[in-house]
Amino acid sequence: MKKTEDISFGYLLNDVTLLFRKHFDRRAVKFGLTRAQWRATKMLCYREGLRQTELAEFLEMEAIAVGRVIDRLQAAGFVERRPDPKDRRAWQLYATEQARAIVADMEVIAHGLRKDATRGIERAEMEQVMDVMGRIKENLLALEQPTPSET
Repeated sequence: MKKTEDISFGYLLNDVTLLFRKHFDRRAVKFGLTRAQWRATKMLCYREGLRQTELAEFLEMEAIAVGRVIDRLQAAGFVERRPDPKDRRAWQLYATEQARAIVADMEVIAHGLRKDATRGIERAEMEQVMDVMGRIKENLLALEQPTPSET
């Protein structure tokens, strides 16, 4: 009998993630946004006033790459930069009404894809998967903490 750690699930998890992204991109192509632009726009709709460095942390991207994404979103009318009242060198980022309308449409696409992806899966099964994946994430995050011998 295999032990839990002998079950290789990483490739399956990666495949599911890639397929989910592929199908989402196909459905969302009509909006003309890259995945990075979509993620940034959505984040700014829910967390207005972030600085570029804060947005980069949330998106787990380099600040310079996020800067390019924000430049494109601003040029397209999805994001506006406003001076940070606490730091005259910094800008706060805000989603525009145009962005909010697209985020609502993208949420409909995401919901439809989740519905298609979970066809034939009961809610209790999905909750169990989410619980297990959450615990795996916690275990992996714990690996990032220094051990007593490293401090």
